Amino acid sequence: MTDKQKDNLKWWILFTVIIGTFLGRLDQTIVGLAMPKIMNDWGITVAEAGWISTAYIIANAIFVPIWGKLGDTLGRKKIYIFGFSLFLVGSVLCALSWNLQSMIVFRIIQAIAGSADYPTAMAIIAVTFPQGKQRAQALGIWSSSFAAAAVFGPLIGGPLVDNFSWPSVFLINIPIGMIGLWMAIKYIHESKEEKKTVIFDWWGAIFLGIALASLVLVLDRGVDWGWLSASALFCYTLTVTSILTFIKIETRSPEPIIDLKFFKNPLFINALLNNFIIFMGMMTIMYLIPIFVQIFLGFGATQTGLMFMPMAAAMVIASPIGGSFNKPKQIKWVIFTSTVIAMLGMMMFTLLEAKSGPLSIIIPIVVMAFGMGLGMAQRTNLVSVAVPTHEIGSASSVLALARNIAGAFGIAIAGTVLSNATKNHVLSLAQNSTINVFDPATYQQFVGLIELQAQILAYRSVFWIGALIVGVGALSCLWIKVPENAKLTKVEIE
Repeated sequence: MTDKQKDNLKWWILFTVIIGTFLGRLDQTIVGLAMPKIMNDWGITVAEAGWISTAYIIANAIFVPIWGKLGDTLGRKKIYIFGFSLFLVGSVLCALSWNLQSMIVFRIIQAIAGSADYPTAMAIIAVTFPQGKQRAQALGIWSSSFAAAAVFGPLIGGPLVDNFSWPSVFLINIPIGMIGLWMAIKYIHESKEEKKTVIFDWWGAIFLGIALASLVLVLDRGVDWGWLSASALFCYTLTVTSILTFIKIETRSPEPIIDLKFFKNPLFINALLNNFIIFMGMMTIMYLIPIFVQIFLGFGATQTGLMFMPMAAAMVIASPIGGSFNKPKQIKWVIFTSTVIAMLGMMMFTLLEAKSGPLSIIIPIVVMAFGMGLGMAQRTNLVSVAVPTHEIGSASSVLALARNIAGAFGIAIAGTVLSNATKNHVLSLAQNSTINVFDPATYQQFVGLIELQAQILAYRSVFWIGALIVGVGALSCLWIKVPENAKLTKVEIE
């Protein structure tokens, strides 16, 4: 094989894993649009339907580190293809679901399969692009598939649900998935750690799973339960005790599911912290923007998706630009600059009001997406730099886990702040408003206007908090130090 053919193969491999990542994230985005019809067909409540998403999130969080370890030791191509195949099976089963219970079980199967994608895909890219500028660019392009899925979800899902009902949002995975699976078999080469796993760390996996399940559960349900309710307190206790037990097991395990040596590496810790803060702030806002657009601005799901299309374009343009800066001294400042730009975009959302037009959404989205895209490659690349190549799968699973948990925190913050801020603004506006006409129709309109303004002000409060969190993420960049001798390949852990 000539050097040109080898170089072309690299990019085909990248395109292959992008299909898998895009499909997994598309599924998460698109299913939410089908919820109203699922609820109507089965006669279930919003709270009951919420368990479909909750079960998926919990199962996905639990299995990410397990697949990362198995990919490093059994072979990344094997795990990637197995996960991809099981995901397609889960998609068909979800489409055939006949009640809430069956849907929850099949969504768990989907989540277990889908969780294999992130750590194995990132490890495959890191092995395919061993070092330097190309790796950073490849990781940036791959990362942009997350944004693309979020954008195309409403565009694809809206018409599918309207014209073919809810099973179609699962069946759309099959033709795309078959192409991606064929490409994975054809293009991806096997890679794994030379050291063979003799004993799998099952106890570590179990207690990590319990800790993650209880943590994600309380973050997802805390607003409904109450953060100090008996159920929430039980989850807190279970999370803490399970984490402490997990740490104790990992320090004694000869082959831990997560190597705690990672957390002795300042570069890895700072990269993880920065990713956590940024994704928490981003999800705080991204969770509510589509809701705001549809409820207060009156746009449909397909129209909302069209407004989000520039987001994908901005990230696709920005990611290679950010990835082109591959000198150790540049990394920190690329991430810092990108985060500040994203924060400015988020602050622009605080200007939204009930009469805002499409440009009031599109412009902030483009600014925020460009900022996020500019630093996405380097945020991901930091983790691949911080650990030896043979442990990238395990390390990237920790990164994926941190981003998932950060997203859950962000959504929990958004829901809690929105609820409390709405109540506070209603009281404040009512106390400072006067009505001089007391006929029922006018009074009803008066109450409605107060509630509307209170909700808009509450959304603004959430947007300010999200931007503030991202601002803290920008400051956290200042603690990132990439050693001069790293050459953006790896930093050995002492």
